[in-house]
Amino acid sequence: MKKGIRQNVEKGLLGFASGVMVAASVWSLLIPSMNLSADLGRLAFLPAVTGFFCGILFLLFLDGHVPHLHIGCDEPEGPSCTLKKNTMLVLAVTLHNIPEGMAVGVVYAGSMQPEQVGSVSFASAFALAVGIALQNVPEGAIVAMPLRQAGMSRVKAFTLGMLSGAVEPLGALLTIGLAAVFAPMMPVMLSFAAGAMLYVVVEELVPEMAQGTHTNVGTVLFAVGFSLMMAMDYVL
Repeated sequence: MKKGIRQNVEKGLLGFASGVMVAASVWSLLIPSMNLSADLGRLAFLPAVTGFFCGILFLLFLDGHVPHLHIGCDEPEGPSCTLKKNTMLVLAVTLHNIPEGMAVGVVYAGSMQPEQVGSVSFASAFALAVGIALQNVPEGAIVAMPLRQAGMSRVKAFTLGMLSGAVEPLGALLTIGLAAVFAPMMPVMLSFAAGAMLYVVVEELVPEMAQGTHTNVGTVLFAVGFSLMMAMDYVL
């Protein structure tokens, strides 16, 4: 794609990533969170709601304290700084990837806990990891392509696109490492990751998908991503 990424392709990639993240938040994080709290009876939703709002507030805090630039925007968000436009674009996608790494880590941590009613299975954790990996393909392309189009070398554009996702395995390893400490709070941790991921979808991906000329490509690819993640979670 030497002439840059076409608008319809970008919308489709954003839609696909959004669909995967929404489905992963529901089937792999929020529902297991409530299942693990089943012994609370009618209050089984409480840990999920608490963690969900904490995840939203955590990303809201990062959004306001880390300088970053969204795709298709000229005005940066967060505190004022002298960082280059390309650097702030990479920081924006890095913010997206923090909750994704946490989500994979917390689900794997949940699968390592002793067997109990509603516990997270290893297959479910694997399905989430595959789903997040799939939606990282469009995210990496959306970072690297504009950098390449702006005149950056292929190697540098590729490297920055790759580094924007490097926070994911770090976040996953940190979450798994703290699993023993947070084991009693597993329902809250699962929903926390869901809240953080859904914040990214609503605040960043969907608005970027809706920019420019109206088209249904993003909506259709959202459905594809959502259905694929839902099917993987059930089949695996």
